[in-house]
Amino acid sequence: MLVILLPGCSAINQTTELLQTQPELIRPAPDELPPPKNGVITVAVYRFADQTGQRRYSDRIASLSSAVTQGADSYVIQALQTVGGGRWFRVVERGGIENLLRERQIIRQMREQHEGPNARPLAPLLFAGMIIDGGIIGYDSNITTGGAGARAFGIGGSTEYRTDLVTVTMRAISVNTGEILVSVTITKRIHSYVDRLGVLRFISGGTLGLEGEVGTSTNDSVNLALQLAIQSSVREMIEEGVRKGLWEYQR
Repeated sequence: MLVILLPGCSAINQTTELLQTQPELIRPAPDELPPPKNGVITVAVYRFADQTGQRRYSDRIASLSSAVTQGADSYVIQALQTVGGGRWFRVVERGGIENLLRERQIIRQMREQHEGPNARPLAPLLFAGMIIDGGIIGYDSNITTGGAGARAFGIGGSTEYRTDLVTVTMRAISVNTGEILVSVTITKRIHSYVDRLGVLRFISGGTLGLEGEVGTSTNDSVNLALQLAIQSSVREMIEEGVRKGLWEYQR
């Protein structure tokens, strides 16, 4: 029995190691980038939408939930504010610009009521030199599937795995000319696998069966994968701009 089970266990371990060591397309943490030579760049993010139209994958039912988050613009803003230790981009509010303008109008009206026509004016809003645009353009399920297992004398184990793929695109647009300065596309793999161990025994002369199974599954977070892909896109956008001579690193 050991001779039969050992090859199966070896195959399970090899499958698990393959999933855990499979190379990713994500670069190192973006905080390692040096700052820009000519100072912080002011940018605006209007929206970073889900353009896939994909629904959450399910083996049993048709799910109405989206496969990826609908709030990816928050990840983009965070990545822009933290890249290079926060020394690269100053992000201005545009997604909630209507609320911002309404609040500024309220402040102006209140000041005029209490201070008269010579009330203190508000500071002017910052304007952006670039718009960061793009979105989630792909979510592919079951890019790779498979597994391995072995059973002998009613005792055995198995491992199954699945890989999905999420793709994001990001571009920097000049507000002055409308030209797309930089455009990058990044993909990130999402791994899922399950380990099972089962026992099947027939007792009372083969008239009664006893069966048991135990297992555990591990699934990569889709949101975390998307966040890492966006961080990598911001870094790749900066490096592409350096290669094109749009900006320089501080030496």
